Amino acid sequence: MQAWHVHENGEPSEVMRLEQAEPPTPGEGQVLLRVRAANINFPDALLCRGQYQVRPPLPFTPGVEICGETEDGRRVIANPALPHGGFAEYAVADSVALLPAPDALDDAEAAALHIGYQTGWFGLHRRAALQAGETLLVHAAAGGVGSAAVQLGKAAGATVIGVVGGSAKAAVAEDLGCDVVIDRRSEDVVAAVKEATGGRGADVIYDPVGGEAYTQSAKTVAFEGRIVVVGFAGGTIPSPALNHALVKNYSILGLHWGLYNTKNPKLVRRCHEELTELAARGAIKPLVSERVPLGEAAAAVQRVADGLTTGRIAVVMEESA
Repeated sequence: MQAWHVHENGEPSEVMRLEQAEPPTPGEGQVLLRVRAANINFPDALLCRGQYQVRPPLPFTPGVEICGETEDGRRVIANPALPHGGFAEYAVADSVALLPAPDALDDAEAAALHIGYQTGWFGLHRRAALQAGETLLVHAAAGGVGSAAVQLGKAAGATVIGVVGGSAKAAVAEDLGCDVVIDRRSEDVVAAVKEATGGRGADVIYDPVGGEAYTQSAKTVAFEGRIVVVGFAGGTIPSPALNHALVKNYSILGLHWGLYNTKNPKLVRRCHEELTELAARGAIKPLVSERVPLGEAAAAVQRVADGLTTGRIAVVMEESA
């Protein structure tokens, strides 16, 4: 089979090599999957750089989210078991964690439904308890993680403010359904949020960026608001001023979705059932901006790493193209 291997850490375009390899052998409790489509996530870039919280032994195949096919022909969503990731023709995954791919979505869309939407659902509903009629602010609203949160916020009946970088991404955020779009490159984010909310601020803020985005969040969160810390794609981990959280009476909520797979896997399946229902009625649909063949995976991972993409890029195998 063909598989991308990382033999040393560095930038994805420099360290990912497409090579011939034997299909991986499943371990106990694992299954071999034929990869139909693999969704590219920012953690794939961090894995290449050696900066992710999980550091598989070298060499490894990145690709943490796929739509695959079992030996008996079932189409499933899975997180491949590293070091045998999804940027290959075959991958392995834990059998207990396989989820049925929704019939309403094609392979690329199904591959993109899992991590970003699960993170959004747990962040908005389980952690922040978002209510209909509340205002949700989403940083990086045109990205893979942000676009999922926008759709889930609209499906929950919230007013959604999307913060993006650049006019092209602003257009994407508008198409996603954001009620208000703020271009951080040309607008004062804090002033724009206060204007849009009549000075009240946002009830829930979804932040996968960190750094300056978190600083803006603390200045724009409403009374009894909730800031959900999802990640640090901006590269800077903020240090919250807890006295500020005290005097403004807001909550700072951390979210590591992967923990639910071990701490409460039943909730992961319940979430998937709800996401499948939302997809079936068209309330959510992963924004797949590009579909690329396996041979272009390294360049695509680099574009995601450099913040040049909107929505998701999916690596699609020829049989599923």
